[in-house]
Amino acid sequence: MHAPDKAAFETTLLVRDTCLCLHAQRAARALARRFDVALKPAGITSGQFSLLMSLNRPEPPNLGSVAALLAMDRTTLTANLKPLERRRLVETTTDPTDRRTRLLRLTPAGRAVLAEAVPIWRHLHAAIETTLSDPDHLRSELNLLSGSDSQDGAG
Repeated sequence: MHAPDKAAFETTLLVRDTCLCLHAQRAARALARRFDVALKPAGITSGQFSLLMSLNRPEPPNLGSVAALLAMDRTTLTANLKPLERRRLVETTTDPTDRRTRLLRLTPAGRAVLAEAVPIWRHLHAAIETTLSDPDHLRSELNLLSGSDSQDGAG
């Protein structure tokens, strides 16, 4: 059996400088912090904005489709829904055509929070896009990496 190689400091530098996962995580955290600060007056975080926006549809989506859209497992999504349900921004109901399926719906209060948050999001999003050389290309590459070609419902 081959003994694992020791991770040399040079490897650490290589990962620091080239790792796509590390760079994507850092960028995601930095963007989330900026949106969290901006959305604070609306009383939601960037993650809650994306979740609420994913529910802003003509027909209530099921839990599984929202989890897939947001690239979350169902357990994490359920945990993220709890505070929004407690605040009565979201309600969960049983699908009348399939009792095993949970449907997620924005309440009027949830729609009001989104109405307050959207102008904040638009302003910050536009400002961030002006700092990027090709935001459409970046979006395309990120969608390629995430395996996502869906453009509906996420923030």
